[in-house]
Amino acid sequence: MPAIGIFGANGRMGRALTTVANEQQLNLTAATVRAGSSLIGVDAGELAGCGKLGLALSETGTNSINSADIWVDFTMPEAMLTHLQLAVAAKKAMVIGVTGLTDAQYQQLQQASEHIPIVWAPNMSVGVNLLLHLVQTAARVMGQTADIEIIEAHHRYKKDAPSGTAMAIGATIAKTLGRDLSQVAVYGREGITGERKQQSIGFATVRGGDIIGDHTALFADLGERLEISHKASSRNTFAQGALRAALWLQNKQPGLYSMQQVLGLADLT
Repeated sequence: MPAIGIFGANGRMGRALTTVANEQQLNLTAATVRAGSSLIGVDAGELAGCGKLGLALSETGTNSINSADIWVDFTMPEAMLTHLQLAVAAKKAMVIGVTGLTDAQYQQLQQASEHIPIVWAPNMSVGVNLLLHLVQTAARVMGQTADIEIIEAHHRYKKDAPSGTAMAIGATIAKTLGRDLSQVAVYGREGITGERKQQSIGFATVRGGDIIGDHTALFADLGERLEISHKASSRNTFAQGALRAALWLQNKQPGLYSMQQVLGLADLT
């Protein structure tokens, strides 16, 4: 079993990863926090609320990177790129669930994948990745006549909008229909907007409370509509998917892999 490390183990997803790794009895060998953090030395399990694990939080850096074979990262884009540099230098695989990447940041991710194996996905949930598969079928059957809207809701603390998952749904539908998402996407509406252009793909964003993550792809035609929805009730579902990806990455060649590949859904498209 590969040795697994968690970057940003003090974050909401970092704690979920620690909890799930403990529940699944995985080989969790490292959990790091940023340099200078007051949490350095604290037991990772106690911080996550799953009991003492005997694994102290350490400082992210060259001294800790060799403590694991595969690292999981749900931090922020800037921090993730720093972690990526450490992983490339040490030839460590990475599972990355960081969203809100700019084109330049995503390009750096692609370049790093030439040297190490990376699974990157805007959403690690098994259900969401099945949704991405299902919307392709819906788009092929209804997409030429239906109006397509993507509605997403998240907690008040989420910093990017639309969510990375919503963008992935939109990109998947646009690719299936042969459309350029950058040309057809509509982000919110206000005032006198005129009639809806049939080719457009709309995005609606909701932020509030402690919503973990809700996503709906709506195909609305005249006389009928189809809604494909996924609702997450716990961050543990994302942690389970990420750790599944970490186990899948063992012994993989350098490259940029998707959760569709991890789950075997890419072969069904």
